[in-house]
Amino acid sequence: MGKSLYKLFPEVKGTKVEQTYIEALKTQQPQRIETEYQIGDKKLIFEINVYPSKDGLSVITKDITERKMFETQLLRAQRMESIGILAGGIAHNLNNMLTPIMLSLQMLKQKFKDEQSHKLLTILENNSQRSADLIKQVLSFSGGVEGERAPLEAKHLITEIEKVANETFPRNIEIRTDIPENLLTISGDVTQLHQVIMNLCVNARDAMPDGGILNISAENFFIDESYTRMHIEAKIGSYVIIAVSDTGIGIPHEILDRIFEPFFTTREFGKGTGLGLSTSLAIVKSHGGFINVYSEVGKGTKFSIYLPAIKTRTEIQNAQEQKLELLFGHGELVLIAEDEDSVRDVTVSTLEKNGYIALAAKDGADAVVLYAQNKDKVKVVLMDMMMPIMDGQASIRAIRKINYEVKIIAVSGLTEKDRLKNVADYTNSFLPKPYTAEILLKTIHEVLSAK
Repeated sequence: MGKSLYKLFPEVKGTKVEQTYIEALKTQQPQRIETEYQIGDKKLIFEINVYPSKDGLSVITKDITERKMFETQLLRAQRMESIGILAGGIAHNLNNMLTPIMLSLQMLKQKFKDEQSHKLLTILENNSQRSADLIKQVLSFSGGVEGERAPLEAKHLITEIEKVANETFPRNIEIRTDIPENLLTISGDVTQLHQVIMNLCVNARDAMPDGGILNISAENFFIDESYTRMHIEAKIGSYVIIAVSDTGIGIPHEILDRIFEPFFTTREFGKGTGLGLSTSLAIVKSHGGFINVYSEVGKGTKFSIYLPAIKTRTEIQNAQEQKLELLFGHGELVLIAEDEDSVRDVTVSTLEKNGYIALAAKDGADAVVLYAQNKDKVKVVLMDMMMPIMDGQASIRAIRKINYEVKIIAVSGLTEKDRLKNVADYTNSFLPKPYTAEILLKTIHEVLSAK
C-alpha cells in the first residue's frame, strides 16, 4: 500500500510485533510471529509473516483463530488420554493392594466376634468397598472396563430413568421428557448408558437447589460435513441425541473447559469424587459417541450425548425416503448474528454454497447496525440468543423497532421453544444448535415461504 505501518497500525508500537518488524529489517531475514488481538469480547489469534524487501517490509497476516481452537481440542483430548493411561495403571495397582485387605477383613470378622471388633472391622470393610467402587470408576474413565454391547432403544432407557427421578428427586423439580416414536436403534451397554444419563440427571438436580425443570429428550440426528467442521470428534452419519437440560445455576465459562477432567469438582470436600463426568465421557467415547455442553450462568445447562445409530434395512429405506432435500435459495440476503467464529463461518459458507447471500455480524450490536444499513435488502435474520455487548433478545427488539415485518429466526444451544416466551412475539421460528446444513436450509425456507 506504500504507507507507514505506524500510520496504519499505531497500536503496534512497543509490542512484540514491532520487535519482529525491527528484527526482519536488521537481519534481512523473514520472520514469523503469532499474536493475539482483543476485539470487543472476542480474542482473535493472527499469524504474521514478515518479509524484507527493497522498499521495506512485506507483511502477510492470517487469522488462525479457528486452527488454534482445533489444536486446543486436540491437546485437550491428548491430555485426557494421558491422564486415563496414568489413572488406569494406578487403579490396577490399588486393586491388587485392596484385594488381600478385603479378603483379610472377611476372615477377621469370622475370627473376632465381640461387638467392638465387629464395629471397627465393619468400618474398615465399608471404607474398603467405597475405595473399590472409586477405583472401578477410575477404570471406567481410563477405558479399562468394557461393557456388553447390544441393540437397545433409548426410549426404554429414558423412561426407566424418568421413573427413578420422579420417585427420588425433590418435588420442586419438574421432570419432563420428549421422546419421538421413530427413534433409531443404538448399540450399547445398557448399564453403562444408564449410569451416564443418571449421572447427568443428578448433576442437573444439584444445580437446581430451589427447584426448576429437568428435561430429558431424544432425537434422530444426521451429522453432515458442515457439522464435522464445527466439532472435531463428530463423524458423518446417523446419531441419536439424548439431551439432559436444566434451568439451574449454569456453569461459569472459565471452568467449562475443565468439567470432564478426572477429580475436578466444584462440590464441597467429601460430597463428590470429581469422576462422574470424566467417567461419563469415557463411556460415551467407548460407544463411538461424544458429548456437547452448552451453559448459561443463571439460566441452565444442556448436556447432549451423541450415540451412533445402527440401522436395519427397513430403517435405512425409511431414512432415505424421509431425508430432507437441500432447499436452495435464490439470492436472498440472510443476516447471521453469531459470536462463535467457527459457527458463523461455517453457516456463512453453507448459505453461500446453497444460493443465498450472507451478511455476518459478530455480536448483537453489530447485527443491529448491519440491519439498519441493509434493511431493504435483508430477507431473514438468524439471531443467536447468547452474545456479548448486546444479547439476542435485546437485538431482536431493536431490529423489530427498525422494521416490524422482518423475519427473524432465534438460534440457541440451550433455550427450548417453551423458554422463548420473552421473544416469541418477535420471532418467526426457532433453530436449535447444533444444526446441520439440511435443518438450517429447511428452517430458512419455511420462514421465507410463510405468509
